[in-house]
Amino acid sequence: MNPLAGVVAFVAVSAVTVGIGAFGLRISRTTGDFYVASRTVRPLANASAIGGEYLSAASFLGVAGLVLTRGADSLWYPVGWTAGYLVLLVFVAAPLRRSGAYTLPDFAQLRVESARARAVSSVLVVLIGVLYLVPQLQGAGLTLRTLTGAPPWVGEVTVALVVLLIVASGGMRSITLVQAFQYWLKLVALLLPVCFLLVSWRRHAVPTAGRLEVADWVEPLGGPHALYLTYSLILATFLGTMGLPHVVVRFYTNRDGRAARRTTVAVLGLLSCFYLLPPLYGVLGRVYAFDLVASGRGDSVVLELPSRVLGGTGGDLLTALLGAGAFAAFLSTSSGLVVSIGGVVSQDLLSRRLDGVLAFRVASSLGALVTLGLTLASSGLAVAHAVELAFAVAASTFCPLLLLGIWWRGLTAAGAVAGLVAGGTLSTTGVLMTMFGATPPGWPGAVLAQPALVTVPVGFAVMTAVSLVTRRPLQVSVTMVRLHTPEHLPLDRGTYHPEARREETGPSEVADRV
Repeated sequence: MNPLAGVVAFVAVSAVTVGIGAFGLRISRTTGDFYVASRTVRPLANASAIGGEYLSAASFLGVAGLVLTRGADSLWYPVGWTAGYLVLLVFVAAPLRRSGAYTLPDFAQLRVESARARAVSSVLVVLIGVLYLVPQLQGAGLTLRTLTGAPPWVGEVTVALVVLLIVASGGMRSITLVQAFQYWLKLVALLLPVCFLLVSWRRHAVPTAGRLEVADWVEPLGGPHALYLTYSLILATFLGTMGLPHVVVRFYTNRDGRAARRTTVAVLGLLSCFYLLPPLYGVLGRVYAFDLVASGRGDSVVLELPSRVLGGTGGDLLTALLGAGAFAAFLSTSSGLVVSIGGVVSQDLLSRRLDGVLAFRVASSLGALVTLGLTLASSGLAVAHAVELAFAVAASTFCPLLLLGIWWRGLTAAGAVAGLVAGGTLSTTGVLMTMFGATPPGWPGAVLAQPALVTVPVGFAVMTAVSLVTRRPLQVSVTMVRLHTPEHLPLDRGTYHPEARREETGPSEVADRV
């Protein structure tokens, strides 16, 4: 590919992103604008923004790379990432919006009235955000190297700086506009090239098409421990979505619970349309770019196909379009993650020293720069697998907290803390050992590589058992009513904001707050 086309695509997407972010700055003035866009985002716009930040490097590049190398088993990734929103729609979306909280730690403190639960939740938000953000920056480096031949660190640094610029300038209101635009850019960037590629494949007989018929590629559950690995992946992706901080915070930007449900339905439709496309690139990669499997560059198959199939100026233009879509994926997801990290750090560490907007900007800058340092120092995994590990941690921690906190009045502070620590410790251990290549062979290695099938039940079990043992007279009726009462009934739903308190709050204080 002509490197100039890649540079133009990269610069164009970055310029448009900064431009839209600058427009968001003009209408971002209050703390509410920076954290939750003053809760004025309409369902379709919010759904587009959620699609923009949710469809990350793993979706745009990683799914196709996994389908290329692993075949049918990898189709569970897009299925799980989409179906997770169905669970979110049924059990979480509306009650979470009615809570009035800004962040997941806010919800934890509101529900169990514990500063300890808030502190543990804050640590987990930062951990999940970093685990999810690192592969976005790695994907940016991979894309820029494929398009221009530049060293990977150039793409990683550039994306981090652009994200930092738009987030620190306009906060949630700014990135809402950016992410909504970027969803549609990503959809068009995948849809248009694949149409040309499929037409070319149809017209020309390709002698390597037999690679599509290899038994271990087209038949699922064929490898060692495949059944366990598949079900663990399904559980992580189904339940991890509701525990992703950058996704959950989006529902606080809706006007009410009904708008949150409508947003989730729209997200299901948008994701379903998008996830039809990456597997097609994986299939075409088996025909035209099979050498990427042996070289370990499967994640680049989306960017490699146009030049291999079409060549010439047409191939360069389509590759540039795909590169633009890939950079949109990195920028949109990274923006949401930096907002979620910045929101938590600013509330829990900086709010006593700095005012709300300044604290958010400082916290976002620290989150982006620290993660960039970790990215530059890491060797990295396959992009989709790295994101999948973040889902496993989210499913093992915040999923039990949200489901039990919303639907079971018996959850206690001690139970919430114990479950978060147990699920978080076990899943994080598996993640770290996998990232550093320290997993043993056999079943222990399989469990560490895909820990969700073990760690999610442990999180639920510990949270439930400790809550049953530590029952105490805690008045949660007011909070439960707040979570489940429709908005049209007369109930004060002012925003819950703990103002960086660190002490336990009593039942009467919760009642006064509501």
